[in-house]
Amino acid sequence: MQIKQITLARTPQGTPSEADFEFGDATLPAPAGGQALVRVLALSLDPYLRSAMAGRHLSAAIRPGEVVRGEGLVQVLASQHPRLAPGTTWVAACGWRSHALLDADAIEQARPVGPELQPATLALGVLGMPGLTAWAGFKRLADAKAGDTLVVSAASGPVGATVGQLARLAGCRVIGIAGGPEKCAWVTGQAGFDACIDYHAEDLRQALRRLAPQGVAVYFDNVGGDVLLAVCEQLAVGARIVLCGLMAQYNGAAPVPLNPGLIIRARATVRGLVVYDHWADFAEMTAEIGAHIRAGRLQFREDISHGLASTPSAFARLMNGRNQGKALVVL
Repeated sequence: MQIKQITLARTPQGTPSEADFEFGDATLPAPAGGQALVRVLALSLDPYLRSAMAGRHLSAAIRPGEVVRGEGLVQVLASQHPRLAPGTTWVAACGWRSHALLDADAIEQARPVGPELQPATLALGVLGMPGLTAWAGFKRLADAKAGDTLVVSAASGPVGATVGQLARLAGCRVIGIAGGPEKCAWVTGQAGFDACIDYHAEDLRQALRRLAPQGVAVYFDNVGGDVLLAVCEQLAVGARIVLCGLMAQYNGAAPVPLNPGLIIRARATVRGLVVYDHWADFAEMTAEIGAHIRAGRLQFREDISHGLASTPSAFARLMNGRNQGKALVVL
């Protein structure tokens, strides 16, 4: 079978551009024993891929000449594996391709997507890995209580927006940090945060002092860098920090030194979040967040590009912070 695919042409220097990727053809054989041939319906674009392209992620590095990895929503065309029946839909590690040949390991890790899930792309967003990241960080690590002031960075993204809404439903006062008036308007309007700081338009430290005069009880960090430092300067005594993402560093910027005195002064607890540690919680997460979505208590947003060829530009937009919600490519 002739397919289309996207490989990494060169390791990005700084923010990725379309020139860092190559769109080309490939040939796939029919599935052998234990394999399945799938058609890719949609691709999930995630910031961690930029770290993998630089060889700095927990997963394996993505080298020049290799197909770019990533999860996607796929439909089974032919199968030599008992778990995947033709015609069924799954989330699987397919890579940036029009079609993929899944091996037994990828099939065992694939997640079924039933017809009741609408839109099915939710399985790549708030009911997928980003949703589990948000749910596990808030439920398992943040130790948030009703009345706490919780701050979350990258607040309009699928992780940040979900964290903030779970916190709101738990009775917390929620402050988001996002870039641009449109993102902040969605965060306070549709997502229901109490406030959102536009770090492009307002001094972050001054805004934190104004909005959290008694200090920040919980900080969910998706960014790192100076944003992390600014929030740590405003921590309440006994604060909890969940370190999740490093958007400030994914494009190659050097880490910003964090003064440990800020952590000591606040008697703060700092916990690192790796979503793979919480895979056993997937069913509980989807049941809870799914119920909130059906009841209209939790909002989501999808930033959709169309066609496999649009994937490099969509990824560059994501890494430039120009996406509005969960970044997806629908094939």
